[in-house]
Amino acid sequence: MKTTFSRLFTLLAALILLCLVLMGVAFRAVLVGYLEDETRENLQSNGEALARLASVYDYTGELDSRWGDFRMGLTTVAAVADSDAVFCDTDGKIRLCSCKSVSDCIHTGAAVPQEMIDTVLSEGQHFFETSLPGLYQEEHFIEGVAVTSPASNKAVGVILMIAPTDQIQGLLKNTTAIFFYVCVFVLVAAMLGSYLLSRSQSRSLEAVTKAATRFGRGDLEARVPVGGRNTIEMDELAQAFNTMAESLAKSETRRQEFVANVSHELKTPMTTIAGFLDGMLDGTIPPEQHKHYMQIVSDEVRRLSRLVRSMLEISRLQSQGISEEKKRRFDLGETIGQVLISFEQRVSRKNLRVDVELPDRPVWTRADPDSITQVIYNLTDNAIKFCNPGGMLSIRLSTEGGKARVTVQNTGPTVSPEELPLLFDRFHKADKSRSADREGVGLGLYIVKTILNSHGEDISVTSENGLTAFTFTLPLVR
Repeated sequence: MKTTFSRLFTLLAALILLCLVLMGVAFRAVLVGYLEDETRENLQSNGEALARLASVYDYTGELDSRWGDFRMGLTTVAAVADSDAVFCDTDGKIRLCSCKSVSDCIHTGAAVPQEMIDTVLSEGQHFFETSLPGLYQEEHFIEGVAVTSPASNKAVGVILMIAPTDQIQGLLKNTTAIFFYVCVFVLVAAMLGSYLLSRSQSRSLEAVTKAATRFGRGDLEARVPVGGRNTIEMDELAQAFNTMAESLAKSETRRQEFVANVSHELKTPMTTIAGFLDGMLDGTIPPEQHKHYMQIVSDEVRRLSRLVRSMLEISRLQSQGISEEKKRRFDLGETIGQVLISFEQRVSRKNLRVDVELPDRPVWTRADPDSITQVIYNLTDNAIKFCNPGGMLSIRLSTEGGKARVTVQNTGPTVSPEELPLLFDRFHKADKSRSADREGVGLGLYIVKTILNSHGEDISVTSENGLTAFTFTLPLVR
């Protein structure tokens, strides 16, 4: 199985090698074109210079009589151009060449194909890349320039500048060798750099893998180091993993607390039920007191039932949320009024004063009516439960910024600032009321927050100077 390191290193090496090959091919093509153009221009300019020199000699009638002087010019130009130069008559016979030694000259008595001469004479000058049988077996660059007599304005011959193509090949060979060595050096350096980079990246990934493995095996403190030689992307990956790990660790802590709380909440009533039943069965509790203790057992059973229903409701909300099919338009003020009516007897028993502030017109919202009724019911139940006898229960409904704002407020003991954030936790009960609150299961406010979060809304709480207020919002609709 290939590792990320080997794949990354192989990919980088292949890309670098491909780039060098493409660059070499392109460089060679450009260099060949440049050298060919340069050679052609050089042969053309020198051929034109010799043609003009021959025309001058012919104008004065000295071309035939002063072959030696013209040959000197022919030899000089050919030596400067690093090529051969010949003068042919109009029949293609070579009359003069740039060779220094006549005995070793291959041009003596030779002739150039008549077609080549005719082409040059008809066009004035022409460039060939061909061989000359009997003279040059390999391909040569040949530039032909017609020599015209100024006196008669007729062609008297042709100057041929001849250069071997292997000149370019030799130069190409030298430049290719230099380019090859440079490429080898660059390739080695690039592969070394890519090796170090790939190794560094793979080590960072290995750190994430090891941390994930440790975390999966139960080490909730496993984290990936951030910073150092890591790249920005690797730091972002490490930070994302650490954030996920912290979130999962917190979730695990909350799960453990939830299990512990559920165990405690179930254990207390079940212990009470078991104790009283055992007492009645073994005769510890006399028969005349059975009815009293059976009532206590009945109350504890109902408490367990409420706890189970609340847990099931929370599980449903967290897994399914509030579907759009359940949401409909309803008057929030009417819902508040209906909830208040259900608490009429409890309000009377505690002799509470009720202050209700509702707008004159309906306040329409779109939500799940049953869920919002439960939110208002739980908040009102909580307010009545902790309101001091003869105290004030206040419910206000207002509109602001496209939102309906509901506030449920009661007088009574002030909740400490440290405890306010904990009020919406599962199974949380204020210490001052834990022993007195036998009806609650510590899930009412948690259910409220879960319902509102499912609607995309939130709830806040304040408690100061003996007034505790819960406020939540819902969207306004027409």
